[in-house]
Amino acid sequence: MKNIMIAFENVSKIYNNSGVALKDINFEIEKGEFVSIVGQSGAGKSTLLKLIFAEENPTEGNISIKGRNISQLKKSKLPVLRRHIGVVFQDFKLLDRKTVFENVAFAMEVSGRADLEIKEDVPQVLEIVGLADKVESYIDELSGGERQRVSIARALVHRPDIIIADEPTGNLDFVNTWDIIQLLMKINQYGTTIVLATHNREIVNLINKRVITVDKGSITKDQHDNGKYLI
Repeated sequence: MKNIMIAFENVSKIYNNSGVALKDINFEIEKGEFVSIVGQSGAGKSTLLKLIFAEENPTEGNISIKGRNISQLKKSKLPVLRRHIGVVFQDFKLLDRKTVFENVAFAMEVSGRADLEIKEDVPQVLEIVGLADKVESYIDELSGGERQRVSIARALVHRPDIIIADEPTGNLDFVNTWDIIQLLMKINQYGTTIVLATHNREIVNLINKRVITVDKGSITKDQHDNGKYLI
């Protein structure tokens, strides 16, 4: 029996100023899958991720997370949803005047977690992402790859069911890019569902897992096994 984590049913997103961003999107992602969403800039990848995270609502259709329809979720319900979803961005979105520990701890503080829990959990997460020796470092002392690891640690700290990564390696060289992808694959092995948006075909081919191709707002290909990004 399938354990569906994310489901899109006849989903479209239309913006008043720029027209159709996504049109009639249908797919399911099972618990523990690693799925790459690929396509050129402007194809609709980021919009699709925003819909999963409920940063945007669909114009038409239904989106379900863990069997719950989130298509028109009220703002008051967003914090509960987002505790199940970690998000990693291309531009890190870190607090430069805080240490590595403080950046990750901040994500727990804003959700009301206890100080003792923060002291216990943050070092564990930093160990997972390979930054145990950078706890007291400030963000401007880190390399680009290390900064993205802090972002991933922050996304991990709530033990999410899903991690969404929107072009997480867009600002990194190939060595750091591959390090970050390997880290996401390691997290996936723990059972976390990973949804990666990228236009980097080399990385997608190295991951060698399911690939959903988006072009001009529509899904043009969904390769479930040993996906290759060949366009």
